[in-house]
Amino acid sequence: MNKAASQKQRYNHLYKVITSQRFLKKEGLGNEVPFFIYPFPPDTAVEMERTVKSLASRLENDDSIGVLNINLYDLSIDLLRKRGVWEQLLTSEQRLGKDQFLELLQGPLDPEKHLIPEIARRMADKKHDVIFITGVGEVFPVIRSHTVLNNLQSAATEAPTVMFFPGEYSHSNHSGANLNLFGRLPNDKYYRAFNLAHFQI
Repeated sequence: MNKAASQKQRYNHLYKVITSQRFLKKEGLGNEVPFFIYPFPPDTAVEMERTVKSLASRLENDDSIGVLNINLYDLSIDLLRKRGVWEQLLTSEQRLGKDQFLELLQGPLDPEKHLIPEIARRMADKKHDVIFITGVGEVFPVIRSHTVLNNLQSAATEAPTVMFFPGEYSHSNHSGANLNLFGRLPNDKYYRAFNLAHFQI
């Protein structure tokens, strides 16, 4: 699936793959965790969000495939509100520098201590066959995608997990596997996910 692929082509490819028994039964993964990254051009983020919502609705309603859709941005706001710091952070943002503000967010949004346990709770609360992770670009740089995936390995091993990634997920013999957010930020190393755009049924 190249960069020039239309949104309709992306939708059709995702639907075909996710409804396949090979994907749902996690076949052909060897001993790797069932993590998939679906990279897409950052300038199609709005369209991609609509595509994911439409896809999740169709999978659940037409195919009886349970989808747990985790939007990292919405999840972060929920966590900050639960901890009673949301309003305080909104007022602090106006008077603090960027670095100070980001430092304030690190504690309540720590992936290992707070983010992943909340995702695990949502996994337990809803029957699902696949997990979607969205909102990756919106939470950067507070939450890094490779950090989420690394910490999620202990919680999400039963159902396939798809992270929708606004950027590039590339592999090379020289540098290994890299997540390049927005196609311009420094690479994050992550090698345990499969590129869903290249998934063959």
